[in-house]
Amino acid sequence: MKLYSYWRSTTSYRVRIALNLKGLSYETCPVNLIAGEQCAPDYTALNPGKGVPTLVLEDGSVLTQSLAIIEYLDATVPEPPLLPTNPLQRARVQAAAQTIALDVHPVNNLKVLTYLKTHMGLTADGQLDWFRHWMTEGFAAYQSLLPKGTAFSFGDRPDLADICLVAQLYNAHRWGVDISPYPRLLEIEERALSIAAFNDARPENQPDAA
Repeated sequence: MKLYSYWRSTTSYRVRIALNLKGLSYETCPVNLIAGEQCAPDYTALNPGKGVPTLVLEDGSVLTQSLAIIEYLDATVPEPPLLPTNPLQRARVQAAAQTIALDVHPVNNLKVLTYLKTHMGLTADGQLDWFRHWMTEGFAAYQSLLPKGTAFSFGDRPDLADICLVAQLYNAHRWGVDISPYPRLLEIEERALSIAAFNDARPENQPDAA
């Protein structure tokens, strides 16, 4: 398999964690978002959305969108499971994951921040305030969704929600978000990063890391 990714992309980070947890080998194909490589014709032929990640399977099939890729991996490589089989628990894990992936990330990605800067005149400080606001909103909501007494978000092993959380916390640290009001999230992050599958997927451990 080939994973087209950018080292600092949180969506790519999610898929790297999932691939590692499943024990799957893959070739990293860097796509430099800052240099605009996602807009090159050969890449947009793979991913018309002009983003990362893109996963190309052994048979040449192309998958895009991190949540769709992870659900495919979970369906085709069942162990370890990243989503519960119980419908109620599954919905709860997905709700937490989507709080990060659908509420926080879309308004904080490079496309949106670039548009705010170039078309709406948002200053660098204004961009940072925007970024921090939506992350703190999302983290507060996420923490309120969690049950008590579990090692990870919803159980004693990491799942889709933890994958999304850890990747987003990387951005929070990078941009100086105050995460002290969310001690449970920091505990989960510390526990997750002690697992090789998470640690090896960290942005700074990628071949294209600056």
